[in-house]
Amino acid sequence: AAMGFPNCGGAIDGTHIPILGPDHQGSQYINRKGYFSMVLQALVDHKGRFTNINVGWPGKVHDVCVFRNSGLFRRLQEGIYFPDHKITVGDVEMPIVILGDPAYPLMPRFMKPYTGALDSEKELFSYHLSKCRMMVECAFGRLKGRWR
Repeated sequence: AAMGFPNCGGAIDGTHIPILGPDHQGSQYINRKGYFSMVLQALVDHKGRFTNINVGWPGKVHDVCVFRNSGLFRRLQEGIYFPDHKITVGDVEMPIVILGDPAYPLMPRFMKPYTGALDSEKELFSYHLSKCRMMVECAFGRLKGRWR
């Protein structure tokens, strides 16, 4: 909330962790940038702490596919990942939500920025969401900087 997005449970994204090419099904591990990798999906809190991870998918797999096949996605669908805390904004009850980039699906407990031509309200919303979502990018940067 202090960063401009109330009732945010964290920010999610995926990153590629470079690996040595495996002997079995090696082509599945070559990502879109042309190197061997595994996908790490992470949910981080407002301090950049990892609160949920999913790792091991081949580098060729898109972030959204990893997300849709994760335990986090199933628990969000079932409404059991976060405690049932809601806040009221105006006359709308708002559940705890996760913030993601535009590639992720829009869900009741998952928010992503608007795309396309935006009016000032949508632009401000997308700005605050993206500012908060940068926490996951920073967490990945620290992780990769620590273990090159």
